[in-house]
Amino acid sequence: MAKIIIDREKCKACLLCVKACPFGVLEQGSEFNQKGYKFIRKKQDRECKGCGLCFQVCPDTAIEIREEK
Repeated sequence: MAKIIIDREKCKACLLCVKACPFGVLEQGSEFNQKGYKFIRKKQDRECKGCGLCFQVCPDTAIEIREEK
């Protein structure tokens, strides 16, 4: 299992990570960051598998994936 960390201030809500995730873990939130974007967040009922596709497609390096022990 992995932990996904999204830097809400770097996120520009391009939705590339949401589209890239084969497990449907990510969604666009309803809160705004300081730049006025509705940043991406992890869905409450889903677990990140750590495939890294979201990290790879993010143009703003707003996503980090950490392996959980």
